[in-house]
Amino acid sequence: MRTQALRADVLMLITAMIWGSGFVAQRVGMDSIGPFLFTGLRFVLGALVLVPLLMLGARREQPRERFMSRGVWVGGLSMGLALTLGINLQQVGLLFTSVTNSGFITGLYVIIVPLLGLLIGHRAGAGIWLGAVMAVLGMGMLSIGENFSVASGDWIQLAGALVWGVHVVLVGFFVSRHDALRLAFLQFATCAVVSLLIALLLEDIVWSAIVQAGPALLYGGVFAVGVGYTLQVVAQRHAIASHAAIILSLEAVFAAIAGALFLDESLTLRGYLGCALMFGGMLVAQLWPRAPVSAGLREAPVEQAPELLEHR
Repeated sequence: MRTQALRADVLMLITAMIWGSGFVAQRVGMDSIGPFLFTGLRFVLGALVLVPLLMLGARREQPRERFMSRGVWVGGLSMGLALTLGINLQQVGLLFTSVTNSGFITGLYVIIVPLLGLLIGHRAGAGIWLGAVMAVLGMGMLSIGENFSVASGDWIQLAGALVWGVHVVLVGFFVSRHDALRLAFLQFATCAVVSLLIALLLEDIVWSAIVQAGPALLYGGVFAVGVGYTLQVVAQRHAIASHAAIILSLEAVFAAIAGALFLDESLTLRGYLGCALMFGGMLVAQLWPRAPVSAGLREAPVEQAPELLEHR
């Protein structure tokens, strides 16, 4: 069990690194093509990566069931529409703010999810409220500039984080009832189709520009979407929830590191302190001791914590 848990931790760490560095690919790709075209094409690639896994799963499935049931369609389309809105807000926001800010503000969804639960009667413990306060203070230190101004990109990323929170709630609901790979394929395909339609209406589409954006598209689609998701699905079978909470939150840290290495981004001391507060708030919100539960659930596999199943 320890070997399996360690292997899961390593896979989760690789996933966080891929997702964090994926922000750089998203930013660089827009040097050549528009945000909606970039999103549409990279999710086409992400969906294609899942096709062999879907075919393999269908062959092994016993007894044979209908490949796409009505419930899978409803779940995949619902998740896909939320994903489309969230990822495009993130993509457009990257035009007006840094990779570092984008990574940390997007990560606030881990606090937003339990706060959204208040709307349906769930209780928020002390850890959620403390984490939220830390995150708000941290975002203020990171984002508020002279004359108390906030970059438009940061506001867009915050709106995206709210949508990501809704998306995670949808994922948690549907993935406990239907096959995760089929849901992922449908939501990726939905995002690709809707984003490409918007690109056709709003953006210039030039083949030479798409070729120029090719490396960023390949990384953002094949690795950040296809490979990152697949690694997480493999890892979650044996991952410990508390470990996964910490490791997946490192996505924001890896985004900042990648932004510094590849885009020469840097922050003031105040900005770094803000990032530290936000990261601390994310961890407090996820790891603060909750109401007593049976011993067998304290270190539950990630399968029992579907809210951690997030797609990029």
